[in-house]
Amino acid sequence: MASFNKVILIGNLVADPELKQTTGGIPVTSFRIAVGRRFAKQGDAQQADFIDIVCWRSTAEFVTKYFTKGRSILVCGSLQTRTWTDSNNQKRYATEVVADEVSFVDRRPDGSPAPGGNNNAFTPSEPAPYSAAPKDVAFEELGADDDLPF
Repeated sequence: MASFNKVILIGNLVADPELKQTTGGIPVTSFRIAVGRRFAKQGDAQQADFIDIVCWRSTAEFVTKYFTKGRSILVCGSLQTRTWTDSNNQKRYATEVVADEVSFVDRRPDGSPAPGGNNNAFTPSEPAPYSAAPKDVAFEELGADDDLPF
């Protein structure tokens, strides 16, 4: 059976991430990001989804060192679900993204270069629809199948 599990998100941290360690000493952090929905109903404010993220080891250390509440972050990882029984004997469920990679999206708040010297990171504005074509691309109409370049 084939499977594929890849998540790519850009959002803003809802709170400062806090570095913790497992009993085995492995660094871990969990945080939540707000991801704006692409479309809003006419006259309504834009909605956001709040996504839980988990980072392990050096990724967890990187996030807690360089990201704070309100900062934009790019997260690449996989979706994971888990279940457990709480202290009241109620079954609980969680769905979260386990981050493999994280990256800066915008410039640092103080204007200084990002670690690694990448100060050319973009600042997203209103995202273009997925089907939008670049404005400087010209399309030519082909007359028949004989004119196809392949």
